[in-house]
Amino acid sequence: MLFNLILPALALLTPSPVSASSSVIDLIPANFDSVVLKSGKPALVEFFAPWCGHCKSLAPIYEELASTFAYASDKVTVGKVDADDHKELGRRFGVQGFPTLKWFDGKSDKPEDYSGGRDLESLSKWITDKTGLKPKVKGKMPSSVVMLDDNSWKEKVGKGQDVLVAFTAPWCGHCKSLAPIWETLANDFSTEPTVLIAKVDAEAPSSKRTAEDQGVKSYPTIKYFPKGSTEAQPYEGGRTEKDFIAFLNEKAGTHRAIGGGLDATGGTIEALDTIVQKFSGAYGEGLEEAKKAAQGLKDKYASYYVKVFEKVNANKGYVEKELKRLEGMLKKGNLAPEKVDDLTSRSNILRRFIGKDEKSEL
Repeated sequence: MLFNLILPALALLTPSPVSASSSVIDLIPANFDSVVLKSGKPALVEFFAPWCGHCKSLAPIYEELASTFAYASDKVTVGKVDADDHKELGRRFGVQGFPTLKWFDGKSDKPEDYSGGRDLESLSKWITDKTGLKPKVKGKMPSSVVMLDDNSWKEKVGKGQDVLVAFTAPWCGHCKSLAPIWETLANDFSTEPTVLIAKVDAEAPSSKRTAEDQGVKSYPTIKYFPKGSTEAQPYEGGRTEKDFIAFLNEKAGTHRAIGGGLDATGGTIEALDTIVQKFSGAYGEGLEEAKKAAQGLKDKYASYYVKVFEKVNANKGYVEKELKRLEGMLKKGNLAPEKVDDLTSRSNILRRFIGKDEKSEL
């Protein structure tokens, strides 16, 4: 089933960054004919729009598809066209909604519409059926998604973690489309000890009772359980990485950004930020007030605020020098995720002292 969206008259253009390591070929009017029509090599082409929700959901699946056939890039192309930017290409091939996928034989300008599922298995099978090529899957890292059954459900839900859980079924096409996004989300929150990204196979004998108890009637069903509660809150938002991160940040009080890093508010404490602003330029006068405020906070970075108050009182150039040092360490890379979080948190706090707040974006 195609999830085509009728082209809206007005659309917000929010293009996503293109990874230099992407296996998906970006197609534009200047290279489309040579790559797709005259190469003698077949191609699967997605016509998308940056603002399209279904296109965003398809993106990680399509990228994985391209990577599994990258070894045969001399025999088949997996490409995409921003048909909102290059409308002429969309009109040329009768594109009326997004995303639209078409199969080109590499010899003519008469494509065949792709009408299969939008999951990796269906897309891979299409290319295999057309070319005889088989996908090659690289070794994957262990999943960060926690699978729950009837027994482990009682051990995890309602305890000390905020739990976002997807109830799925093995045959469900939408579940297959969600799977890579869910994996990415779990990786994004892998260093958050109080957040759990989980999944329940609602049709497995070992977890079917839990799905029934939760009133699951369709797939995927996504529910949120605040820490300490067994009362579910239904998730009714979008199904992109950005949507899920925004939801969890709001509900669980986290500060994650797309890709798993911390946003510009990570590590900062509003109550202490107020004191920083109050004594801007005269931090020595605010030291005692900062100490008093920090004593009543359980946040581990409260003491770091006090340390900065003390350091900047003794050395006016401390904040700038320390921020430069931390930023240098982050740029060098090769750091454990937990260390990256720590350095980012400290950098965010230092920026409060020099009024260098970075815009917080997902």
